Amino acid sequence: MSAMTMKKATSMNRLLPLVMMAGALLLTAAAQAAAPGITGPTFNLTAQPAYITQPDGQAVYSWGYGCNGTPSGFAPAAVKGATCPTMQIPGPTLIVTEGQTVTVNLINNLPTSAGNTSILFPGFQVTTTGGVAGLLTQEAAPSPTAAPCVAGPSCVTYTFTASSPGTRAYYSGTQGDLQVEMGLYGVIIVLPKTIPAACTSGLAAQNLLVEAAWHETDFRLAPAAYDHAKSCYDREYLFQFSEMDPNIHSQALAQVNAAGNCTAGAASCSLSVPTEPYHPAYFLINGRSMPDDMDPHYASMYPHQPYNGNPHMHPGEQVLLRIVGQGRWQHPFHEHGNHVRILARDGNLILSQTDPNSLAGPLLFTTTTTPGMAMDGIFYFTGRGLNWDMYGHNPNSGDPNAKLPCTPDANGYNTGVSAISAINYYEWCQDHNKPVQAAPFGDVASGGPVTLPDPNLFTVGAWYSGSPYLGINAAARSIGPVGSNPPSAKSANPNTTEAGWAFMWHSHNEREITTNNAFPGGMLMMMLVDSREFVIDESN
Repeated sequence: MSAMTMKKATSMNRLLPLVMMAGALLLTAAAQAAAPGITGPTFNLTAQPAYITQPDGQAVYSWGYGCNGTPSGFAPAAVKGATCPTMQIPGPTLIVTEGQTVTVNLINNLPTSAGNTSILFPGFQVTTTGGVAGLLTQEAAPSPTAAPCVAGPSCVTYTFTASSPGTRAYYSGTQGDLQVEMGLYGVIIVLPKTIPAACTSGLAAQNLLVEAAWHETDFRLAPAAYDHAKSCYDREYLFQFSEMDPNIHSQALAQVNAAGNCTAGAASCSLSVPTEPYHPAYFLINGRSMPDDMDPHYASMYPHQPYNGNPHMHPGEQVLLRIVGQGRWQHPFHEHGNHVRILARDGNLILSQTDPNSLAGPLLFTTTTTPGMAMDGIFYFTGRGLNWDMYGHNPNSGDPNAKLPCTPDANGYNTGVSAISAINYYEWCQDHNKPVQAAPFGDVASGGPVTLPDPNLFTVGAWYSGSPYLGINAAARSIGPVGSNPPSAKSANPNTTEAGWAFMWHSHNEREITTNNAFPGGMLMMMLVDSREFVIDESN
């Protein structure tokens, strides 16, 4: 079933068995993520109210940044149907290049009673023109129209140089306890001006040849995250974590309605919304809760929540994670399948004190997102250490694909030129041809973290192929073209659909994987590790 047409109830019900099993399962096709946004270096933004939707059916009154007119461009260019509405949560991702002079013009179209608003750009030396003086920066006073930004109190212009690459948050600098809670936040991504040679040659260049051999498109914003040879990557995803207390939003709406079309500055034309005690009930990834975050970018059912959060990868790929904490709480984000090697925090590379050519970022089990802090990190998964052939190769199965060779490179992986178009490119050759039954995990001879149940005892359905092997033809490769494992596997997961391994990525605060206290929901997604047979199409 297409993710574009999948109904929420169906999506939730089908996901329940998968989440309950919390293991490496095989999934049907779904939308993929990327790091979409608008390109500069000049951005015309507005702050406006609108309603955003939640999986429990609620529409929550919110405020957000959006585009005041058509932006100069969208990136990555291959993403289809890109839009920039006049209000979205999170705000538009601003994409610029190192060294550019960035100009952000902000018009305030919030209700008059909401008062002034603004944007802070931490990490940059910002100059301002227009607007009115605020506590932290120049602010835009309420404007009754969405007119172009012209000099005056209702429009403020922020100017700064994109001095260094990386991922950083931006957010309101006016009454932050209310305005950030209401949705006034976003991200700016600065791409490196100079791409290290290591990112366009050697194995990095060969990975692009592999991508082309399987008819995939390059959806990266750049080949490297920084001006550093160790920051090359193959895919990238942006995750902004935030939370919402619907009581605050409903009180803001009630006071806005009570104030009506009031006169700015009048005693009765202001809001006094208590933001404590704080009891968030919705936990968001890029403005959506699970399962909505697994629907496509720019999906019509989320007109003010255009970004999804559904990452995919192939074994061996370097996946850049741009992780940003928004809102008021820390969110301990856990990426199953491997740790994340942190490259930088708030656009600052973590370098070795003794060797500036070496990175020294930690390898994290969870990436805890402090409010306002951004991290760039690399995630990868190769299958090394599983102690079985995850592609299901079995030379005696009679399937030609099951006899593919695995020639180890200096690091033990199948990355030679002859492997470019092979299903098992980047396979860990030490495990080649090993059946899972010959080296079981868990409380049996070989040890390991778990004992795999008999495949016939697993939950069988459209989300699970019944096989522990990777790929849409894995059952055939493991036991031959006429069989399946178990018999329902091939019909439940036909060869025309995706069959990757799903690692549940979620908040390690268990309450945050609920939607209004209903599980599953909130800060939850799946990293889908796909065999090369499945083309990862991030255009939606």
